[in-house]
Amino acid sequence: MRTDTNHINPFNTLTGSASLANPKGVLLLFATAALVAIILAKLEIVGVGVLVAILIGSVYLYVLFNSPIIGFYTAIGLNFILNGMARYIQGVPLGFGIDGIMIVTFLAIIFSKFKERVNWAPANQHITIFAGIWLGYCIFQLVNPEARMIEPWIAGRGIGFYFFFFVVLTFMLIDTNRKLDTFLYVWGVFSIIATLKGIGQMFFGLDYAEQAWLDNGGAETHMLFGKLRVFSFFSDAGQFGGNQGLAGVVFLIYSMTKKGLTKGFFLAVGILGLYGMMISGTRGSIAVPFAGFMTFFVLRKNMKILGGGVLCIALIFIFFKYTTIANGNHQVRRMRGAFDPNNKSMQVRLDNQKILKGYLASRPFGGGIGHAGDKAQRFLPNAFLSNVATDSWYVLIWAELGIIGLILHLLILVYVIGRASYKVMFTIRDPIIKLKMSALISGMAGVMLASYGNAIFGGMPTALLMYASMVIISHPEIFERTIKEQESSLITAKKVLKVQ
Repeated sequence: MRTDTNHINPFNTLTGSASLANPKGVLLLFATAALVAIILAKLEIVGVGVLVAILIGSVYLYVLFNSPIIGFYTAIGLNFILNGMARYIQGVPLGFGIDGIMIVTFLAIIFSKFKERVNWAPANQHITIFAGIWLGYCIFQLVNPEARMIEPWIAGRGIGFYFFFFVVLTFMLIDTNRKLDTFLYVWGVFSIIATLKGIGQMFFGLDYAEQAWLDNGGAETHMLFGKLRVFSFFSDAGQFGGNQGLAGVVFLIYSMTKKGLTKGFFLAVGILGLYGMMISGTRGSIAVPFAGFMTFFVLRKNMKILGGGVLCIALIFIFFKYTTIANGNHQVRRMRGAFDPNNKSMQVRLDNQKILKGYLASRPFGGGIGHAGDKAQRFLPNAFLSNVATDSWYVLIWAELGIIGLILHLLILVYVIGRASYKVMFTIRDPIIKLKMSALISGMAGVMLASYGNAIFGGMPTALLMYASMVIISHPEIFERTIKEQESSLITAKKVLKVQ
């Protein structure tokens, strides 16, 4: 008997309406209609919203389980907007949205290979092992004798869990140049939106939710001498400035790998990123482009480029340090303060570090995750660490995870960026891949330096961008190999055509 579907009579197949002759189909139709009617009757307008949300969610999950990388891109997007959304939607733990997306994406990876065994080999790398050790140390903090509550640890869970699980996701999903470029496109779109939102705040003022945030304590650090420190939809101006400085470095360098409209897009993201950094009024964020571009010049291994780059940076330094040009501009004046060694803000930070040094001398494991800085006051308002400003990302790590945690954290960062830099300078041959990796390495170097003054590295949205970048730069051979494979396929195709 022939079973070839090409020989089935199309007139004998059942149509959608004919399938209703089956009692099960009729029952399912009536049950669905009844459910929709009940929801609309009980919830009215809200019911319409619920139904639309269910429909959109169902379509999204269907697409995600067919293409797990959608989950990765979704996490990057949510990473940008969740803090801003929290100003409008209060009382809902929106932070767990990132956790949910990562869990669903892992499930999608597993179910996409349901009849096979998932090949986790791509994630079997040095950085994954380091991330696992770091996660283990963070879990150990649950039994830290200095930790008083589990709630702060839950609030700060991302410091360990996000690092490990996003490293694995990136290894599993970003394995071609096209996917890498798409990651940058998603990042770039949200970066542009963030700067435009910041421009709106500066020129047109704040909306009701943003103003309420200022009135409830945000004004203390974001309204200085009657001038707003622009924060866009980020947690604060420091995170906005540092992240936009990162975009400026990464996208301006990455634009060298593109042509035409695509190049214009990357240039626009980079320029708007640096502008966003300036209007944030965050002095420490200027370290991102300074360290980032200096790193790029070194990676080029070209004395002319290095010399020209050093000259440009020196001129910018002289402009801020030794002149008063454009001092009438509030943003320029704020940035200029970063070059003043007698800056009062820096002196306060150094004094706080001296206080912490004495407290942590007998606490090598720190005070516990989530137990330090302003964010800890909602859990432990009267605790010692809750009332000493940490400011710096590294000081925060030191205060919460102790000197052991700080050393481990710095070792991981230095190892990743050092090994990646060596590969770009001496191993990778493809010039495009060199530039792409150099862009991400330079951005990471800039954030690492700026994080001494502000808690940039581990905040949203910078954290996931850094974790993904660390994975990508730690194994650049993947992207060089895909180019060689494409070239090989093209050569083979040409030979076949000649034979034909």
